[in-house]
Amino acid sequence: METVADSPLDPDPEGYFQFRVIVLGDAAVGKSSLLRCFTDGPGGGPGGAATPGPTIGVEFYSRTILMPPAGKAKLQIWDTAGQERFRSITRSFYRSAAGVLLVFDLTNRASFEHVPEWYHEAAGDRLPAFVLVGHKCDLVAKRAVSAEEAGHLAATLGMAFVETSALSNLSVELAFQTLAGGIQQALARGILAPHQGCDGIRLIPSQSRRQPLAGREPQERCQC
Repeated sequence: METVADSPLDPDPEGYFQFRVIVLGDAAVGKSSLLRCFTDGPGGGPGGAATPGPTIGVEFYSRTILMPPAGKAKLQIWDTAGQERFRSITRSFYRSAAGVLLVFDLTNRASFEHVPEWYHEAAGDRLPAFVLVGHKCDLVAKRAVSAEEAGHLAATLGMAFVETSALSNLSVELAFQTLAGGIQQALARGILAPHQGCDGIRLIPSQSRRQPLAGREPQERCQC
């Protein structure tokens, strides 16, 4: 998966999808580091390789990715604060999300044990696409959760599991690619559908199909 600059003509004559994604998990599991690695590249962003400070409320990121076989999708990614005092703010973003990246710290047992709570809170009465992410897999000596245990929990909750490290840039792309693929599959199966306005999934028309107002032919009024 790679970054795609928005071009004057979209490769898909029908346009492309825009997916709203939220990133959830306890405080200090590395959600912001994952996002900066994904959107800016390893060590990218204003802070370079430094550990970002805690998120206050919600922060926004975006990136356009290639989607097989020949399309693309723009991910609008909302990074949510893990602290309890911000939960009333972040809950308002759950309803409009098409996908959820649920992150825990492989060196922090408590953050793993809180995963079901985050899942049930975000799922509500509908099920967006989910991916469970075990972050900081580079810290092997400090590991507190095994891959087998995390994989079992992910299977129980009906989602894929990916281990990542923003510091080492391990499987960060894979995590977001897997989530985008899950949204795409949910669309194909009719579980999720495009909505109007600013909801979780929008179909953005191809620019080749958008004519300037001055160049449009006047349309006859419908006589039916």
